[in-house]
Amino acid sequence: GQSTCFVQMDGFNILTDPIFSSRTIGEWFGPKRLRPAPCQLADLPKIDIVLVSHNHYDHLDRAIVKELGNSVKWYIPLGLREWFKKFGVTNVVELDWWQEAMHEGKLKIIGTPIQHWSGRHFFDVNSTLWCSFVVKGPNSSFFHCGDTGYCSAFKEIGRRFGPITLAAIPIGSYEPRWFLRHQHVNPSEACQIHLDLKSSHSIGVHWGTFMMSDEHYLDPKLHLEESRKRRGIPAEEVFTLRIGETLGLGAVNGVGAFSAPGSPIGGDVVVV
Repeated sequence: GQSTCFVQMDGFNILTDPIFSSRTIGEWFGPKRLRPAPCQLADLPKIDIVLVSHNHYDHLDRAIVKELGNSVKWYIPLGLREWFKKFGVTNVVELDWWQEAMHEGKLKIIGTPIQHWSGRHFFDVNSTLWCSFVVKGPNSSFFHCGDTGYCSAFKEIGRRFGPITLAAIPIGSYEPRWFLRHQHVNPSEACQIHLDLKSSHSIGVHWGTFMMSDEHYLDPKLHLEESRKRRGIPAEEVFTLRIGETLGLGAVNGVGAFSAPGSPIGGDVVVV
């Protein structure tokens, strides 16, 4: 749920913006999950890479950082290294916007711009960066958006790195627009991001997990479908998954770059 996805591509297992806790801030504080997490880390294959878009509580679960520790490579925005060090985690790569890193000589991971902000309390607002990620492998590419308002950066990302095989794009927490439009896209803007990125397939994420805004928690899914139809985007290009649902893109378009036959979870993209 939220922006947590498990993605298998080109032989690597990737986790995005992990939160498995029942609340956004530890056990007792923050919005509570509308439904339980469908699995825990122990239920997933071994994680190789974690992508963290920013340090908001609903995108970076301290319990997961402690549990995974240095067993994975963390790709994080500029300035977050010191926070990870507090928990003894040093296996991190900080990325600025447009900065690239190679993972084991096979995946290129690029930090890319988004329009958002950062902070875990009143005294660290915007003290660390926020970013999206493009992951490019030999056979496929993946875009993890994190949180964002709509901005021109997506056209530039599409120009530099498109077409994208699969994108995870936020669609929820957008009302009221006067307050949230600069930091959270709505479903119509998410469809525009899909087009900007030249994405073959885009999953709507960041909805149906926590009540953090004024729209009904199921509205993002419904409005995404309406926006997709208005723009003439095929159903197999822009869609949502149920929390815990798996998808093998080979089942969608016959392209096997993301498929993982024999995986313990039976698929390659899981919205947790």
